[in-house]
Amino acid sequence: MALAATVLCAAAQAADTKSYDSSKPSFWQHPPPDWFLGDETAEQKGLAPPVGPATPAPLAELQDNLKNVKLPPGFKIEVYASGLPEARQMAWGDNGTLFVGSYNATNVYAVIDKDGKREVKTILKGLNMPTGIAFRDGALYVVAIDKLMRYDNAEASLDKMPAPVVVYDDMPPYVAHGWKYIVTDKAGGMYLPFGPPFNIGIPPTSVSQVRRVDPKTGLAEIMALGVRNSVGGDIDPRTGDYWFTENARDWVSDDMPSDKLNRISRIGQHFGYPYCHQGDMPDPKFAGGHKCEEFTPPVVKLGAHVAPLGMKFYTGSQFPAEYQNNIFIAEHGSWNRHKYQGARINRITVDPDGKNARDEVFAQGWLSGDQEYSGRPTDILQAKDGSLLVADDWAGAIYRISYAK
Repeated sequence: MALAATVLCAAAQAADTKSYDSSKPSFWQHPPPDWFLGDETAEQKGLAPPVGPATPAPLAELQDNLKNVKLPPGFKIEVYASGLPEARQMAWGDNGTLFVGSYNATNVYAVIDKDGKREVKTILKGLNMPTGIAFRDGALYVVAIDKLMRYDNAEASLDKMPAPVVVYDDMPPYVAHGWKYIVTDKAGGMYLPFGPPFNIGIPPTSVSQVRRVDPKTGLAEIMALGVRNSVGGDIDPRTGDYWFTENARDWVSDDMPSDKLNRISRIGQHFGYPYCHQGDMPDPKFAGGHKCEEFTPPVVKLGAHVAPLGMKFYTGSQFPAEYQNNIFIAEHGSWNRHKYQGARINRITVDPDGKNARDEVFAQGWLSGDQEYSGRPTDILQAKDGSLLVADDWAGAIYRISYAK
């Protein structure tokens, strides 16, 4: 009787899990409000993205939180700017203005030095998830789901930004995994990731890829396929290759599959999604007879549900010599896991060809207990003096990490 009751209970739990049919365009165009909760398993039932604070953390609270952040000897972390709701990608203007995108806050910010103090200005409002930004030739570029826009003469127009010029809009309108990140190469080409509008499934042909957009002509080429959700990347200063972080699928288990760091070594590589995850794990439902050997494996497996976002190669001179050309990755942290991990800065040392990679934690302390965040890093940016800036969308802040012997 006890065994029968256990079986019935397990069956009831399994039947009660949420699932959606993401194979129809109606799902992509009008996803349910709790689409994150689709494809639940009995083991992970009820897990959901944590809701962040309603407002950015006060300066005193930020400073107190940073006391818990551990760094290697000689490094220190401090608050660079506060009061930036849901801060995401950062970019420097030519004259030292720090531009910052955001997630659901719909804003773009500018951090400026005024009378010896840093002032945060909201320069754009009401945009559709303007997470990705870049600055080039005096213009601020902002990508908001389905439009790449250019704001000319931006630094001289902070009090009244000009009307945007749409430079590229051959993008689907799907909001789910549609938020983007901009990486600009030396020639001015802009790499944009296109995520699928669901956790797992056979994606629409316009997504699960990385494109390189020429903002001068409005033309684009597909650089990579089989990419799930990438919200971070950088150009290797040694080779010119594009490297990018990738968030793996949810709802397999707490410990599978691993998020990834990838490198595009030739145009048209396929990185596995949705058929294969982490380079060696066929999808339990969508493998479709494919073998993982058909696809490009990751350079580094970063761990399950660590949510790697913005990343940068270090090219400054402030840090010790062994940090030259290292990769720093902002890990946003888990939600689809009973015990969260991530919410830290990871350091990767790796050869230009992707070999001999080593992965270690550089900064941590924004996560306590099983699921308690005080901050969630989202992006990395190098300053002119060689220090690193870290964006945090949970606390609405920018931090500065510096080194002194």
